[in-house]
Amino acid sequence: MRGEYKVPGGKLVAVDIETSGEDADARLTRVAISGDFFLEPDTALEDIDGALTGMPASAGVAQLAAAIEGVLDDSVAMVGFSAEAVAIAVRRALGHATGWHDHTFEVIHEGPQSPAMHLALDQVLSESVDAGTRGPTLRIWEWGAPAVIIGSFQSLRNEVDPEGAERHGITVVRRISGGGAMFVEPGNTITYSLTVPGSLVEGLSFEQSYAFLDDWVLGALADVGVHATYKPLNDIASPAGKIAGAAQKRFVRGAVLHHVTMAYDIDADKMLEVLRIGREKMSDKGTKSANKRVDPVRSQTGMAREDVIEAFKAHFRGRYATVDGAITDAERARATELAETKFSSPEWTARVP
Repeated sequence: MRGEYKVPGGKLVAVDIETSGEDADARLTRVAISGDFFLEPDTALEDIDGALTGMPASAGVAQLAAAIEGVLDDSVAMVGFSAEAVAIAVRRALGHATGWHDHTFEVIHEGPQSPAMHLALDQVLSESVDAGTRGPTLRIWEWGAPAVIIGSFQSLRNEVDPEGAERHGITVVRRISGGGAMFVEPGNTITYSLTVPGSLVEGLSFEQSYAFLDDWVLGALADVGVHATYKPLNDIASPAGKIAGAAQKRFVRGAVLHHVTMAYDIDADKMLEVLRIGREKMSDKGTKSANKRVDPVRSQTGMAREDVIEAFKAHFRGRYATVDGAITDAERARATELAETKFSSPEWTARVP
């Protein structure tokens, strides 16, 4: 059996494995690690293979990584990979974890929806992926109205200026994922949701999964001339400034909702009238002006928003197996119900006053 794992921003780790025994008694009887990483001294490769040989085939990432770290001392340098990366590759070889190329992704890009409906669709499609009734899905959003979307745990009064929101006709909604507030207007942002089964991020910490699930869009941005990098914990930035922010929600069986809002042409002055951006948050970002925090994609590409989105979709389709997808009638009905009863309700929106 063979498994591979590409470290975000790092190197490829591959592993070839043989096992013996059945079910709970199965053990790794031959392990051969390879890849384009750097390792000194090179004899440490044999130590890693030896540490894994004899391990239970049911061992998790933490147990496998601990076995590797147990045979390596401070003189060993692992460059471009880690013990955890090797462990993830092992889990993939054994079929416990999956890689991008083990899946076919549905790509959905519909017309404009209300802010509440978008948040409801995120919940419903994620629940479908979690239940195994839907495959992994990339959904591109089109906004039907301007909105502020606050994180699941944010204080409504601390984040939003109600007078500014009313003056500009801004709908305020609360999403199911954590993170910070997003200010969006139709035509001025690029928003997408990537919903994947837990097996794709098996063994990754929350922090690692952000970089892992953002990796494709860094390549898509490069296609349109933007040199972007992942900035922990949940930002995507270019040398000119922040481009996007991501947020995640994990479900009962491990499925992950990873959604990203990217600034195409943000009206920063209006954003400042609607959002209450605290001094502490601004100082943490190393800037005195919120206007400088978000650098629109439009200014860096000179491309129409629609063309940027098409380039993103083309990059994703060129990188992974995809099919054109659609929301089922049952999913849409459920989302319509949630949009009305949950995401439009004052109780949910103000659940953290």
